[in-house]
Amino acid sequence: MKTAISVDDALMQQADQAARDLGLSRSGLVAYALRDFLRKRKQTRITEQLNQSYPGEPSSVQRRLVRNLRTKLPTQDKW
Repeated sequence: MKTAISVDDALMQQADQAARDLGLSRSGLVAYALRDFLRKRKQTRITEQLNQSYPGEPSSVQRRLVRNLRTKLPTQDKW
């Protein structure tokens, strides 16, 4: 899809240089940056949702569960 955007001249110069350094076209760099931004935004939203679901310190039940799971994990070999 083609689209038109307005970008500050100094920012566009930096973007053009980055695109050249990476061997990308300007459009390729913008698409790469947009994908990266959206991926990070999604990760941030997931983290925020988890933080809302599990606020504060873990309960005694949660601590006991983690302790039990740790004891069931295999120990690392000393190779």
